[in-house]
This record gives sequence, C-alpha cells and structure tokens, in this order.
Amino acid sequence: MKVLVTSSLYPTPGAPKVVGGAEIFVNRLVESLVARGDTIEVVRAASLPNQKAERHNDVDVYSAPIRNIYLPFTEQRSAPLRGVWHAIEDWQRTAELVGARIDAFKPDLLHSNNLSGLTTGVWKAAFDRRIPIVHTLHDYYLTCPRCSRFSNGRACKHTCFSCKLLTISRRNATRQLRAVVGVSQRILDIHTELGLFADIQTRKVIRHASALKPLTRCADSSANTLRLGFIGRLTEEKGIHNLVKAVGMLPPSSVRLIIAGYADDELRRELQDLAPRATLEFLGFIAPEKFYEQIDVVVIPPIWEEPGPIVVADARAAGKPFLGTRFGGIPEAVAHGAMGWLTDPDPQSLAVSIRQLLSKPDEIAAMVKQLSLQTNPYTFASVVDEYRDLFESVVQNR
Repeated sequence: MKVLVTSSLYPTPGAPKVVGGAEIFVNRLVESLVARGDTIEVVRAASLPNQKAERHNDVDVYSAPIRNIYLPFTEQRSAPLRGVWHAIEDWQRTAELVGARIDAFKPDLLHSNNLSGLTTGVWKAAFDRRIPIVHTLHDYYLTCPRCSRFSNGRACKHTCFSCKLLTISRRNATRQLRAVVGVSQRILDIHTELGLFADIQTRKVIRHASALKPLTRCADSSANTLRLGFIGRLTEEKGIHNLVKAVGMLPPSSVRLIIAGYADDELRRELQDLAPRATLEFLGFIAPEKFYEQIDVVVIPPIWEEPGPIVVADARAAGKPFLGTRFGGIPEAVAHGAMGWLTDPDPQSLAVSIRQLLSKPDEIAAMVKQLSLQTNPYTFASVVDEYRDLFESVVQNR
C-alpha cells in the first residue's frame, strides 16, 4: 500500500524538532508501516527557513513552506500576532506541495495528523484528486485555534465565539474525510458532540500503545522517600505547576520530584520558587527508558482534556503505576488495564493523593509486581495492525 502521511512536525536529522507526543507517534507508525512493506511519503510543515527534503529510514520527507507571518513552533509571540497568525492559518487553503506529491507519488490514501501549519488544505488537495482521507485526532485544531481548548488556566467546557469564527472553514472541511480516528474516546466524543463528523460513517478509536522495550528492574528507592516522576512539556495545561505546588506541601524528605522535559533556567527557577524546600531534579530531554528507571510512580496531572497521553502506555510498559487526573483519555486508560490512581488536578488534591501513596508503600510494591507479571496483549504492533486494517478498508471501499 502507498500512503501519503501529513503531520505538522516529523522529526528527522535535518529538522529534529519535537513538541509533543503526536509527532513521535507518527514517526513510529510510519517506520512500522515501512517495515511491513508499505511505501510511505511524509509531508510536514516547515519548521525552519528553506527546509530541504530528506530521506530518512527509507522514508522521503518533504517540508511544505508556511505562508504566514512567522513559522509555527517557534518562540512565543504576542497575543495580537498570534491572533493574526491564526486568522491567516484558518483561511489559507493552498497545499501545492501536497498536491504535487499526490500527483507524483500516486498514493492509495492520505493519512493526516496534526494540521497546524499545513491546514485543512491538505484534505482539499487529496479530495480534488479523489484520494480517500483518514484523519487522526491528536489535538483540538478543528475547534480551537490554540489546538488545546484551554484558556485562562482551565479547560474550555464550551466553544467561544472567537473559536467558532476562526474555525468555520476547518469544521466545514471535515466533510471531505472518509474516516476519522480518535486517540481516545474522549477526544472523539468532544468533536462529535460539537456536530463534527456527522456524515462520516467510519469513526474509530485507536488508543496509543507503548513502543518501549522491556526494562530491567532497578533498585527500589529508599523506603522513606517516594520518587515521583513527570515527563513531557512543562506547560501550564500539563499541570506541572500544580504538581510542584503539591510537592511543596509535603515533608521535604518524603518525596523527590524527577522532571523530564525541556526547562530553561528561568522556568527552573520559577518552579523551584513554587516549592522552595522541595527536592526537584531536572533531567532535561532524556530517553523514556532512562526516566522510568529513576522513579517509583509517574504523575500525569493535566488540567486540560489531554487527548491520549503516550506516557500512560509507556508507564504500563515500564512497569510503573501512575497518579493521573480525571481528564481526557486518562480515565479510559485505567479502564483498559493501566494501573494507577485518579485524583483531582488542584494542588491540595494532588498533595492528599501523594500523602496516601506515602502511607501505603506495600500497595505500590504490589502494583509494580503485578505489572511485571502482566502480559499486555495491546502493543504498538496492535496499533499498526488497526491502522493497516482501517487503511485497507477505506481503500477497498473508495
């Protein structure tokens, strides 16, 4: 099968930028499909000026130029500039590179992922050429210019007028899809409750699975100190600030918070100031395997509708229980076999939950043992199987 994949970001040696889990997932999926004999090309949004095409791991990767006032995924801009950027983004309908690659590559199907920087113009390029389109929902781009449905420190329960206005063309363009995939039931439900995909027959949930290799069991931490871990973007909606505040409410010697993810000096000072007496260890970017070797419990504390965090699947594969908030796809993970506890996202609730964990080390040890003995039938190979089956079904029924 020949598949053209689009994604806002797709890491390669010449443009290694990674912002979140979506581009990591897309990279894994593409390389897994190639390993199974499929032929894949990728078009991503240019994250650098004059970004060249690359061939990496048997995949040709092209970079679509951005026709906007600045490149996406760069440093933070002022609110007025971001507003202009989003307005241009929503009404930009060109996707010449995608059209050119369809004409040259002649794919059986277009699989689109995050659209920021590329726009729904990639769908029109395929639709006009009668190429069926499967779209995977990793974020809220179709209903929110910021892609997060998060504003003023909280998750948005309703779509505001400005978001409705700035996403009119995006929502209308969904009629061009043949199938839509949610990485959790929650992200799919939020879109369908807003009236999207009503005319699309194939609406499917394909959850994330870990691609981690089995980890060697490492030494347990001191019985008196609980090693909590956070891995991901250190942003407000991810809940890192609330987590640090919660740790600051605990006896200093009872907990170490190990943080994996990029933090400049200013952010490190800001977080440490939230809990001056707490032990915070900043690892920076680190391989997930190295992170999980150093922790007892991973904390997943988002305060937005986290679509389907890969960290939940990775924690299960690494044999680590998690403490998560009741947002997005996290509760679903517990229902599907992940092991952990759920809590409210405010600092006080997180602190209470961590105190409870401190009082029952035997329960944590029992969970870790159970995870080490558990065989997880849902692996990343299962995810690839589901996507291949979906692609083949869409192509056969085109």
